[in-house]
Amino acid sequence: MEVRYTNTRDASETVSASRAILNGLAGGGGLYVPTVIPKLDISVEDLSKMSYREIAYEVMRRFLTDFTEEELKTCIERAYDSKFDTRKIAPLVKADGAYYLELFHGATIAFKDMALSILPHLLITAARKNHVKNDIVILTATSGDTGKAALAGFADVEGTKIIVFYPKNGVSPIQEKQMVTQKGENTLVVGIHGNFDQAQTGVKQMFSDPDLKKDLDAAGYQFSSANSINIGRLVPQIVYYAYACAQLYANGETGADEKINVVVPTGNFGNILAAFYAKNMGLPIERLICASNKNKVLYDFFSTGVYDRNREFMLTSSPSMDILISSNLERLIYRIAGEDAGANAALMRQLASSGRYEITPRMREQLDVFYGNYADEDETAAEIRRLYQDAGYVIDTHTAVASAVYQKYLAETGDTLKTVIASTASPFKFTRSVMNAIDEQYDVMSDFELVDALSFLAKVKVPRAIEEIREARVLHDTECETDEMESVVRDFLGIG
Repeated sequence: MEVRYTNTRDASETVSASRAILNGLAGGGGLYVPTVIPKLDISVEDLSKMSYREIAYEVMRRFLTDFTEEELKTCIERAYDSKFDTRKIAPLVKADGAYYLELFHGATIAFKDMALSILPHLLITAARKNHVKNDIVILTATSGDTGKAALAGFADVEGTKIIVFYPKNGVSPIQEKQMVTQKGENTLVVGIHGNFDQAQTGVKQMFSDPDLKKDLDAAGYQFSSANSINIGRLVPQIVYYAYACAQLYANGETGADEKINVVVPTGNFGNILAAFYAKNMGLPIERLICASNKNKVLYDFFSTGVYDRNREFMLTSSPSMDILISSNLERLIYRIAGEDAGANAALMRQLASSGRYEITPRMREQLDVFYGNYADEDETAAEIRRLYQDAGYVIDTHTAVASAVYQKYLAETGDTLKTVIASTASPFKFTRSVMNAIDEQYDVMSDFELVDALSFLAKVKVPRAIEEIREARVLHDTECETDEMESVVRDFLGIG
């Protein structure tokens, strides 16, 4: 069965999987969604006997149906290799009664590696399949982790260039140093004087600008995206939820038909949407627990049915979640609107014009599978400290938001289902916040002194990604205002 991809804002646009990956963003600012979510007709028992690569193939072949077996397996083998520091790729660690799915064992020690390790290979394969002669320009905005993971994936890949915009004062020092030290003749990193939402809006505007598209084409370029709006990012994320279910069964923690809950710290909604797709493929997932930080626009949405970004933007210790425009939520809105592109487009126009929209009671009824809550800065720090003191397990600030929200969920519901918490980043990416949460005495140390202290405390070797940037030279120092983003892109590409 071929799975096609349709535009959430224009029912007349339907494309193949490879074309959806290549385009990144659909026409009119819409997103591509599969016309059907295929079933994963493999038992958890059978999945439990498979490697991560094997599960990746079984999940992805059902979505990316115009890729041949050889093409897809080659992409998977090139992605999930020695870049990861464990053969398991995404190990599951039990601590204090929950199961932490460690998604940070890749090249840049954050969950974005899980998809961005394979996206360059999918994209280049898609370009060949569609006889694209232009060079691909990856244009992306990052709240901290996507940027470095995308840079690492695309650096010096023939036929591509990559431009990453990030909020200059909105990422951790480690995140920033990872990006600005990136090597590669085809890479550009730009700090904007604004927040992530402004960076993301600027990128979307460039994707939708017909004059810029024309100028790019004349110069032999075309845009594609590495943001979570690209379906080539979303599909690989489904894999690790299948792998989590398989590991639980393999470890004797769950029975064949036993349901689990999943907790995901999220800002842009892509990671938890992947879990929603996994559930709809037939995996034994019961509830999806959406964890927000103080920028709790998603919590408020699930509580009221109103999405409202008209609020103060907060800088927190979990910067990858400092987002008020959750782009991937549109894919869920489209689904609960009965896959009505016109109805979805109307809501997105409201969001663009007034900063808010409200869904209907019938749409809200379809959100019962979700539970939303949030953790403020004190609760996040307290959860890092609690888990370290009680279980000797050190987590980062984003994972701590999820873990704190899970504690709230337990207190409210008494739900005893086994629960997987998506651990989205290594604590080494946010050393100051993590170490201060454990004990404020550490605040006098430099960033890399904190790295060594954390390694001693957690009894974990310093990741290669951190060691590489200790003495690395800054190679990118470009900054700009939000209204200068397009001119920076034009200058880099030499299109005037």
